[in-house]
This record gives sequence, structure tokens and C-alpha cells, in this order.
Amino acid sequence: MKKIVIAAVALIVLVAVIALIPAQTSNADFLRIHIRADSNDSADQNVKYEVKSAVVDYLTPYLANATTKKQAMNVVKEHLTDIERVCDQVLAQNGFTYKSHAKLTAEEFPDRSYGDVTLAAGVYDALIIELGSGSGNNWWCVVYPPLCFVGGESNGTNQIVYKSKLMEIIKEWKQNH
Repeated sequence: MKKIVIAAVALIVLVAVIALIPAQTSNADFLRIHIRADSNDSADQNVKYEVKSAVVDYLTPYLANATTKKQAMNVVKEHLTDIERVCDQVLAQNGFTYKSHAKLTAEEFPDRSYGDVTLAAGVYDALIIELGSGSGNNWWCVVYPPLCFVGGESNGTNQIVYKSKLMEIIKEWKQNH
């Protein structure tokens, strides 16, 4: 009988916790990044990835302590000029004469998956970086929460693992009973 009561209480707690979790996150919870190449020429596409690496390397230490989207947006806003400088340095080092333009704005994005995390199509706040004309294929990821900027290879393929303390307790309880 004791096991049934404990299982019932655990089930009630689990249902209550699940009821408190929002059904899905809102676009307002994310700050995305979008880097647009000058063209689809292979040289422009290759330099886009070099720019991406330089921007991620530059912003990571500043974003590491951002615990809210608002903080992340403030960090990006404060560093827009430096982001352009970093991009322009990479472009110049690779022999390109065109410049970059960085802005923080709201933009439409299609569905996109990052490992097990899928963001629905919709309008998101984003750091937009245009290289030259910005008319080529692009790279995008998420600045906040930091799917591309903290840990891993910073290439948009990081595997995010979400854990539930409640589920760990229930699993541990089941193993012991």
C-alpha cells in the first residue's frame, strides 16, 4: 500500500509540474543570428564561414554571462560596431574589398532544427550581418539561449541535453523500489 501511495503522490507532482510548463516556447524567447554572404560564389560562401567563426569567437566571452534574452540583446547592441570591425578584418584578410553591416532587428525565419531543438517558422529578434550585398546563401543559428555561442564547436551543431530533476528523482525511486 505504501508503494501505491508514493507512486500516486509522485504522479500528482509530475502532472502538476507538467501543467506549469508552457506548451511551447515563444519566438520572443530567442535571439537569432543570420549571416548573409555577398553572393553564392564559392569564395563568398567560404569567407562567410570564416566570418561566422570570428564573430562567434568575439561574442562568446561577452554572451557567456547573459542569463536573459534582454541581456544578450544589450550585449549585441553594445558591440555592433566591433562586430562589423571583426567581420571587415576577416573580409580584408581574405582579399575582399566589400564591407559588412550588422544590425539588430526582427525578421522572418523558416523552421529550423538544432539537434533535438526545433524552432518554428516566425518572426524572431536577430543579429543580422550582411557581407557586401548580402544576396548570397546564409548561415543562421541562435545567440540566446546560446545554442551556437557557448561550448561545443560553435558551429550550429551543438547537441543540447535537457534534464529534468524531477524525472531523475522518479527514475532513481523506481530503481530502488
